[in-house]
Amino acid sequence: MAIVKPFKAIRPTRDKAALATSRSYDSYSKKELKSVLSYNPFSFLHIIKPSYSQNIEDTGVNLFKQVRDKYLDFKNDKIYKKDKKPSFYLHEKSFKGDVFWGIIGCTHVKDYQNNIIKKHEDTLKWREELFGDYLDTAGFNAEPVLLTYPENNYLNRIYRRYSEKRAEYEFNTHTKRLHKFWVIDDEFDIKNIEKEFSRINALYIADGHHRTASSNYLAEKRKKSNPNHTGTEHYNYFMSYLISDSNLKISSFDRLITDLNGYSEEEFLKKLEELYIIENRTPNKYQPSKKHHFSMFLDGDYYSLYLKKTDYPINNALSDLDTHIIHKTILKPILGIEDLKTDSRIKCLPAVHSKTQLKKEVLSGKYKVGFGLFPTSINQLKAVVNENLKMPPKSTYIEPKLRSGLTIFELND
Repeated sequence: MAIVKPFKAIRPTRDKAALATSRSYDSYSKKELKSVLSYNPFSFLHIIKPSYSQNIEDTGVNLFKQVRDKYLDFKNDKIYKKDKKPSFYLHEKSFKGDVFWGIIGCTHVKDYQNNIIKKHEDTLKWREELFGDYLDTAGFNAEPVLLTYPENNYLNRIYRRYSEKRAEYEFNTHTKRLHKFWVIDDEFDIKNIEKEFSRINALYIADGHHRTASSNYLAEKRKKSNPNHTGTEHYNYFMSYLISDSNLKISSFDRLITDLNGYSEEEFLKKLEELYIIENRTPNKYQPSKKHHFSMFLDGDYYSLYLKKTDYPINNALSDLDTHIIHKTILKPILGIEDLKTDSRIKCLPAVHSKTQLKKEVLSGKYKVGFGLFPTSINQLKAVVNENLKMPPKSTYIEPKLRSGLTIFELND
């Protein structure tokens, strides 16, 4: 049964919430970073990039210590404050008709170890250890893991009730995302939220596999050095944003490849015909409308590719995934791409950013061919996890994307 606990968040004062919070650091271009760090002294990015004003590029422990020092400066300057009592936090994000909401709380590494918190991706050991050491030195967690749970009527009622109240924060970002935030500090509500999650058999990691693994690494590291370890210390928990699986939005990643691996366009199409029914859709733009259907842009033309299922065995949840199918039938055997993570000939871009991405990128000359996929469903994701399998890289682009520095969980008691 899932352990979900309230905590005393360190968070920006009401007047600075819009200025202090940020997108994930990796999502900023160099130009955007320069702009924010030059003109917004309250941005959480100053904590992540503490040496920006000195134009110094520190790494490792030196950087982690600077992050810690800058964080303490923000607290001393009253940009951030600590809540007086443990609470849950309700967050809503809306954009163009999509409304996402979830509860921010703390989850326990024991649930990750016992497979109550389930993963669908493998993690890299060096990244686990690097970020775990970062957490150890910085002493705080500022970007929650996105966990999903089955639709729950009681938690839905909590959302409806609090969303009718005045929000603690309400602000728009420059990308036109509206954020609302409520503090749940009522003891009755807190106990019932804990109880409701304790009845849930499994939580699924939607986004944040390395953050979760790094928190587990840190917990094990500190456990070994603490002779009085009880399992209740802060380092045993990590901050999570818990959202109903029906409230997630899953998009796909387009696959863009620089060359045809020595094939001419005619030879390449003939190879594809061995497993696919192919139709030229030009002048219309084609997007797949169901699983096992793919779009392709090649030499100025849109194509539809329909998998010939009689020639491709589907015998488990992984083999049913379009990301697995396209790798096993096209990317690896025809185009010679073994590993999406390391092969420089392929680029995966979120399809949600542009409906004409395939055409735009291929016509730019950077790529020879592009493929569009139908999004993986939450049921497919769960099926892969429940069969103890792992999804290929870039199988899902999941929203909502959360802001850093909205709530901070301190790892030291």
